[in-house]
Amino acid sequence: MSQAKYVYSFGGGDSEGDAAMKNLLGGKGANLAEMAKLGLPVPPGFTITTDVCTEYYKLGQSYPDAVGAQVKTALAQLETKVGKKFGDAADPLLVSVRSGARASMPGMMDTVLNLGLNDETVEGLAKLSGDRRFAFDSYRRFIQMYSDVVLGLDHSVFEEILGIHKDTNDYQSDVELTAEDWVAVIGEYKRAVERELERPFPYDPQEQLWGAISAVFSSWMNERAKVYRRLHDIPESWGTAVNVQAMVFGNMGETSATGVAFTRDPSTGEKRLYGEYLINAQGEDVVAGIRTPKALSKAARESMNEAGPSLEEAMPGVFQDLQAVFAKLERHYRDMQDIEFTIERGALYMLQTRSGKRTARAALRIAVEMAEEGLISRTEAVLRVDPASLDQLLHPTISEGYKRDIVCTGLPASPGAAVGVVVFDPDEAAERAQRGEAVILVRDETSPEDIHGMHAAKAIVTARGGMTSHAAVVARGMGRPCVCGITEMRIDMKGETFTARGRTVRKGDALTVDGSQGEVLAGAAEMVQPSLSGEFATLMQWADAARTMKVRANAETPEDAAQAVEFGAEGIGLCRTEHMFFDADRIAAVREMILAERQADRVTALAKILPFQRDDFEKLFEIMGDRPCTIRLLDPPLHEFLPHTEEDCEAVARATGIDAKALLARARELHEVNPMLGFRGCRLAIQYPEIYDMQARAIFEAACNVAARGAVAPVVEVMIPFVITQRELGDIRARIESVAAEIAREKLCTLACTIGTMIELPRAALRAGDIANEAEFFSFGTNDLTQSTLGLSRDDSGKFLTAYVAKGILERDPFITIDQEGVGEMIALAVERGRAARPDLKLGICGEHGGDPASVAFCQRLGLNYVSCSPFRVPVARLAAAHAALANQT
Repeated sequence: MSQAKYVYSFGGGDSEGDAAMKNLLGGKGANLAEMAKLGLPVPPGFTITTDVCTEYYKLGQSYPDAVGAQVKTALAQLETKVGKKFGDAADPLLVSVRSGARASMPGMMDTVLNLGLNDETVEGLAKLSGDRRFAFDSYRRFIQMYSDVVLGLDHSVFEEILGIHKDTNDYQSDVELTAEDWVAVIGEYKRAVERELERPFPYDPQEQLWGAISAVFSSWMNERAKVYRRLHDIPESWGTAVNVQAMVFGNMGETSATGVAFTRDPSTGEKRLYGEYLINAQGEDVVAGIRTPKALSKAARESMNEAGPSLEEAMPGVFQDLQAVFAKLERHYRDMQDIEFTIERGALYMLQTRSGKRTARAALRIAVEMAEEGLISRTEAVLRVDPASLDQLLHPTISEGYKRDIVCTGLPASPGAAVGVVVFDPDEAAERAQRGEAVILVRDETSPEDIHGMHAAKAIVTARGGMTSHAAVVARGMGRPCVCGITEMRIDMKGETFTARGRTVRKGDALTVDGSQGEVLAGAAEMVQPSLSGEFATLMQWADAARTMKVRANAETPEDAAQAVEFGAEGIGLCRTEHMFFDADRIAAVREMILAERQADRVTALAKILPFQRDDFEKLFEIMGDRPCTIRLLDPPLHEFLPHTEEDCEAVARATGIDAKALLARARELHEVNPMLGFRGCRLAIQYPEIYDMQARAIFEAACNVAARGAVAPVVEVMIPFVITQRELGDIRARIESVAAEIAREKLCTLACTIGTMIELPRAALRAGDIANEAEFFSFGTNDLTQSTLGLSRDDSGKFLTAYVAKGILERDPFITIDQEGVGEMIALAVERGRAARPDLKLGICGEHGGDPASVAFCQRLGLNYVSCSPFRVPVARLAAAHAALANQT
């Protein structure tokens, strides 16, 4: 039996892996191997596979027996390729140890650079490089990084030592420290390690190597990585690979540099070189936001009014080489690439390439333009854009005419605008957001530990860092507006204030963040709705051509209906008529109807409501034209329309003249212990049929009136809620048809109307075959069906559902994504039995799940005719339906 292969070498003219092996080698390892095969300058190294990560945890954080020998062999091959020996005092091989999961998780796991340095090898590095300061700067970086990542000693210990040394010598920045300064600082670092950990800093390079490898594997389960995986639906079982690679140095003087670049603008999608670099620096300096980097191109530098030369101006030859590499990689991968590179004494090296994270706006533009360039097909373009990411495009921006009170400006790191109150602590951001507050997270710079606060915040603001800093990359991925690199900002974390331009902003103050312009404004700005056109319209046309399932909107106001049409809704899938009852001009009549003890009095009160309902429906029908409109008759229990306290009853009595005592008595009479399963929906119509009679009359009169005005005849679908038996639906249907016939005679109007029901209770799903004899359509009310099937209250389950998801008991929150094994089986059963009884039965869903991409895909597989969701989720559902249809073709 052949031994499992756990280690794959790359570079130096020989790569054992390629891009297709991403699941085994991780994204970074697979792409390093692929770039080496393309003949690009990649420092050689080897990848320890994701299988080892899986085994590492199965074996209680130990390794399979074969791993040690395979690493030893790969390290020997690496030594041969670079002509150096690991641990050799005279000519040491130094390596980096980095994570690399199959899905990009920027900054979530750990990295160690300059590994292999000790008191002997640092002297060899100094002699070989001819730069003693560089060698000892690299050594102190290694001690600090290794101690933090591997030994668990917080980096603040070292920052304090360095700060004291700089203050003592009156240094303002790190670049002023000499080689001898670094020697002294290193001595202090090592003494701090021994003092804090009661053991010396590891000297043996082999011990260093295995410590770093284990730390990277262990970082797969650190808290920030777990949060990131949960937010991005990355399975824990995937694991991470570990990449060990020969070091190249961007901190070897003025002819060396390091940088991060994108082949297209990740914020806008524009086809232009986008990125940053730092001369005489290592890669972590760019992404950590410790120094503010410079633009790659002269044009970018000039557009941002930056001082100091761009890479194009400082190293024109290297810049040309870099452009050629970018073009080659984008053609090869057929996608926008995110690239890390190092320049060592004028020689260019590629350290990483991966598909770049991008905003939704950029994703749209890149997908459409690549299709138009012939790099990808239209189908690929549609599949390249994540439906859920469209939410980033569907939120307000700052009104063009709004007078901006600018507090400070920085780099426009992630587009969009948001309003909130200032907080400085990520934990507080998460807590306040949980309470429903909109918060703006303000930090000197963000780190992976801040991920929960960043996700909770409406926008992120940092004093340091560039366009590819942690804050910028994570914010773009989350769709949060972000402004970085605000050099004029001074933050007092203890005092919870920041100052800029002579102004002090305190915790709790309202701010507006414009991530597109790089501006932070005082107060809450006026916002406007987005306008969708251009690439959005093109991609949605391609998506609409691909999908087979219709997309409707849940809407009951003219504003919602108009917005739904603008976003491409093909009808109204749920008009909640009860929402119309709460308007101030009709609530008194509604309460009068509820208080009435005799049917005649109820009919009199309902007659007062009729004109309002009819007018509501006319407005909806005029907006929707020939698009179908599903009108759900009254669903909630009557007590929801009544005040419940003596004080409220007295206030209503003063305003309406209705007796306060009668109001309170009726509210108490109608009170239910469990109203979700109480006197609601069709049960109201069984006892008080005149309620649905009035609503049916309003619907049909409105339809006839709109048709008579020469407009397109409305397509009316009347939906009866909360049905559990065929008899319920049959009795109510007969009354509605009687009203329709009466209106047709009165108005001399031919009505096109279908009658159906919501399937929102388990019994209704089980008896769908019987119910379909009376229903021309089913609309699955997945909110209530989830509650009644799982025995969960949507209002209360948030207290424990998070724990259920975190522990893997439930894969996802069932109120966000349909529980396919339970609720989904109920729906599937109802579909099967309903269509067996009535083959032409129209089927849709109208719960919140209608805008969830995973739920839309489930509906496609079941053969539903449409999904319905909130107006702002319509584009998401359209694209998700296209994805689902295309997935069924493969």
